[in-house]
Amino acid sequence: MSNALASSYDPTTFESRLYQEWENSGVFQPRGEGEPYVILLPPPNVTGTLHMGHAFQHTLMDSLVRYHRMRGYDTLWQMGTDHAGIATEMVVARNLGQQGLTRDGLGREGFIEKVWEWKQQSGNIIERQMRRLGTSGDWTRSVFTMDPMAADAVLEAFVKLHEQGLIYRGQRLVNWDPVLKTAISDLEVVNEEEDGHLWSISYPLADGSESLVVATTRPETMLGDTAVMVHPDDERYAHLIGKTVKLPLTDREIPVIADAYVDREFGTGVVKVTPAHDFNDYQVGQRHKLPMINIFTPDAVTNDNVPEQYRGLDRYVARKAVLADLEAAGLLVETKPHKLQVPRGDRTNQVIEPYLTDQWFVQMDGFAKRGLELVESGEVKFVPPNWINTYRHWMENIQDWCISRQLWWGHRIPAWYDEVGNIYVARNEVDALAQAAAKNGELKPTLRQDNDVLETWFSSALWPFSTLGWPNAELMQQRGFDKYVPSSVLVTGFDIIFFWVARMIMTTDHFTGRVPFKDVYITGLIRDAHGQKMSKSKGNVLDPIDIIDGISLEDLVAKRTTGLMKPQDAPKIEKATRKEFPEGIPAFGADALRFTISALAGHGRDIKFDLGRAEGYKNFCNKLWNASRFVLMNTEGANFNGAPQPQTDAERWILSRLAKVAAEAETHFASYRFDLLAQSLYEFAWNEFCDWFVELAKPALNGADRAAADSTRHTLLHVLETLLRLLHPLIPFVTEELWRSVAPKLGIVEATISLRPYPQAGDFAGQDFATAEADIEWLKAMVSALRRIRSELGVSPMKTVTLLLQGGSANDAARIERYAAQLKFLNRLDTIEAIATEPPPAAAGIVGDLKLFVPLAGLVDLDAERARLDKELKRVEGERAKSENKLASETFVQNAPAAVVEQERQRLADWTAQREALAAQRARL
Repeated sequence: MSNALASSYDPTTFESRLYQEWENSGVFQPRGEGEPYVILLPPPNVTGTLHMGHAFQHTLMDSLVRYHRMRGYDTLWQMGTDHAGIATEMVVARNLGQQGLTRDGLGREGFIEKVWEWKQQSGNIIERQMRRLGTSGDWTRSVFTMDPMAADAVLEAFVKLHEQGLIYRGQRLVNWDPVLKTAISDLEVVNEEEDGHLWSISYPLADGSESLVVATTRPETMLGDTAVMVHPDDERYAHLIGKTVKLPLTDREIPVIADAYVDREFGTGVVKVTPAHDFNDYQVGQRHKLPMINIFTPDAVTNDNVPEQYRGLDRYVARKAVLADLEAAGLLVETKPHKLQVPRGDRTNQVIEPYLTDQWFVQMDGFAKRGLELVESGEVKFVPPNWINTYRHWMENIQDWCISRQLWWGHRIPAWYDEVGNIYVARNEVDALAQAAAKNGELKPTLRQDNDVLETWFSSALWPFSTLGWPNAELMQQRGFDKYVPSSVLVTGFDIIFFWVARMIMTTDHFTGRVPFKDVYITGLIRDAHGQKMSKSKGNVLDPIDIIDGISLEDLVAKRTTGLMKPQDAPKIEKATRKEFPEGIPAFGADALRFTISALAGHGRDIKFDLGRAEGYKNFCNKLWNASRFVLMNTEGANFNGAPQPQTDAERWILSRLAKVAAEAETHFASYRFDLLAQSLYEFAWNEFCDWFVELAKPALNGADRAAADSTRHTLLHVLETLLRLLHPLIPFVTEELWRSVAPKLGIVEATISLRPYPQAGDFAGQDFATAEADIEWLKAMVSALRRIRSELGVSPMKTVTLLLQGGSANDAARIERYAAQLKFLNRLDTIEAIATEPPPAAAGIVGDLKLFVPLAGLVDLDAERARLDKELKRVEGERAKSENKLASETFVQNAPAAVVEQERQRLADWTAQREALAAQRARL
C-alpha cells in the first residue's frame, strides 16, 4: 500500500490504474459468505456505447453494490449484454455494405458468422466504458444473451410454454418497419407530431339515396376498407345502419356498422374501418367479424388486393394516385392541414405500418393476473411506490405478446414445418422429425425450420434465472441459483416497466416459482440542462466518457453532426455546440460525474443534467484531496491504533457529527435517496470536516499541550479514514487513492478500502458528546460572526483586532473563558474584553444574547463607514417598506395563498431586525 500522495488532484493519473487493480484482485466477485445481496444489470445492447441513461443507473447500482460489499454481504452484481437483434443486424449490414457485401448475398449462415466476428472484434466497447465509470460488477460471470447457457434457457422456455398451450402462431396486426421488414415492439416506435392533411371523402350508398363523408389522414388505406362506422346513438345515421356503401375506386360494397368507438363530435361522425391497417380498426373488425384485407407487401408497396391500376406502387405514390382519382370522380370533398402523431421506427426513422402478418405470440391473460398479484401482495415492491399504478394499468390492459421477429440474428424459433404446413415445436430437429414421423407415419419426413427469431425482450425476460444456469441443475448449483434468486433490487427506467420488469416478474414466477427481485427502483429520465430530452437529432447528447476524460470542441462537433438521420440539421447543431462548449468539455473524472448523478437522483421523473454541477463536484474532490494533504502533512511520522480518545471539544464535536452522518447514510441507502445521501456527505465533508474541523484543529496542533496535539492528529486521521469509507460507494476512485495514504497511519492492513467495513450508527455506540457539540456550534457562530465583520470592513486577514463583548449568559461567559485561545487564533484577536458601558464606534454582531463589537479606530475610515451604513440602511428600509405595503393591502392578504402571506410577514420581521441592528451600529459612529 502506497503512502505517497501527489501534490494536486488529477483523476487521470489514478482512476484507470485503480480499476485495473480492483478487477485483477477479484474484489468484485461474491465472497461466498454472508447474506446475499444481488443486482441484475439491465443488459445493454452489445452494439451500443455508454450513454447518460446508462451512466445514471450504473452509478446508482454501483453505489449500492459497493455499500453492501463493505457491509459484509455476499454481493453479486450480475453483468451481461444483450444481442440486440435489430440494432446488431443494422450495424453489421452497414459494415458489410462498405465491403461490397450484402446480408442476402452471404445467406443466413454466412451473415450470422459475420455477426459473431463483429461481436468479437468490437462488440464489447460498452463493457470497457462501464469499467471507466467504475462499475464494480463480477465480469467473470458476465453473460451474453446468445451464450450457450442463455440460449438453452430460451429454448427450454419456448418449448415449455408451447407444450403448456401458452405460445401459439396466429395472424395479428403488428408494428411493421417496411425498411427492416420485421415486426417491432411499441418501445421501438417513436410517435412525433408532424404536419399532415385530413382528407374528407364521399362514400355513396349502394342504393344511390345519399352519401356518407369520412375523413382520413391515410387515404391510400381506403383500398382495404371493409366497413364504414357510426355511433349507435347518433340519430343522424340510425336509418343507415345495416345498409351498404360503394367503396370509391373499387367494385366492392361494404356495410355501415354501429360501434361505440366512434366519436360523434369529431368530423362528420362517420369513420372508415380498415382492420388490416389500423390498430383500433382491428379491434372493431374483431368485434364485428369484418374481413381483413392487407393491401401492402412487406416493403409497403401495394399488392394484388387493390385494383389493378394501383398495384406495385409505393404507399405514398399510391396515395397521390388515389387522391387524383377521387378528385377526378368528384368524391374528394375537402383537404385541410392537420397535425397528427406519426409513428416512426427508432432505428430507421421510417413511418411504421400497422401490418397484418403471421407471428408467434404468448398468451398473456393468466400471466398478467399472477404478475399483478405478486406486486399487489408486496412480494415485489416499487420505489417510489406510485409506479405500481403504471404497472397495474399495463397489466390490466395487456394484449398477447408478439415474440417473433423477421431477422436472422437472434434465437431462432424452434419450430419446424412439414410440406403441408403442420408445425412441430421441439428442442432440436431430431425431436421435430420424430414428432412428424409419428404424426404422418413417415420414416424420413422433410422439414424446414421457421426463419424467424425471437425478439430480444423474450430472452431478457428470462435474465433473472438464465444467468444462473436454469434449466441445467448442475449449472444452477455452480452459479448459486438457490442463493441469488430473488435478487435484491432492480434499478431501471420507467419506460420499460412493462417491456422488461413485468415480463421478468411473470416468467420468473412461472418457471421457478420465485419472484425475480424484491425491490424495483425506478429512476427518472436524464434530460439536458434546459429540460430537453437528449437525442442525437437535437444535438444535445452528452457522452459520459467525454465528461470523464474530456473532449475537444472539434471532436465534439464531429461526434454530434456525424451520422444524423437528417444531415441538413448539422449546421444548426454545430452552431449550438460551439456556443455551449467554446472550449470543448474538460476532463472532470469519473468521481465528479458519479457524485453529480447521485446528487440529482431524487425520486422524480425528470433529471436536468448540468455540467456546472460536475464542475462543482470536481471541486469537491479537490477539496477532499487538499484536506487529506493537510492531515498527512500534520501527521508525518505519527502512527495510531484503535479509536481516538478525544482531548478537545473540537474532537468531540466532529466525532459526534461523524456518528450522525453515518446514521443518515444508512437511512438514505435503505430508502434509495441518493440525493439526500450525497447532500448529507457533501455538507459533512466540505463544511464540517474540511473547513471547520481542519480550522479548529490548528490551535491544538500549534499549541503547547502535547496530549491535545497528539489526540487531534489521531482524530484527524480517524475521521478522514471514516469519511473516505462513507464516500467510497459514490466516489470510489479518489477515496481509494487517498485512503491508501491514510490507512497505514492507523495500522490498517487491508489492501483496499473496498474491503473495509462501511461505517454504521452502531459503530459509535456509547459515544455521547452532546455538550461538546453544543459548545462548538457556539464557537462556530462566534467565529463566523467575527469573520463576517472583518469581511464587511475589508480588514486584512493578517491584522489583529480587539473584541468587545456585552451581555450574554453565564454560559456565554464560561465559553468565552474556555475558548479564548481558539477565538484569538482563528480570528486574529489581540484582546477579548467584556464591557458594561456603551462601546466606542464599532462594527457589531450578535450570537444569541451576546453582542460582539470590533472597535473601528485604526481599522477603517470612519466617514466612509458611516456612508456605507447610511447606504445600507436606505436599502434595507426600502425593502422593509415594500413588505409593509404588501401586508397593508387587503387584496394581497385576502387573495394570496396563506403560505405566501406568512412568508411576507417573515420578510418584514427580518428586514425590521436588520434595520434596527444597522441603526444601532450607525448610532455608535
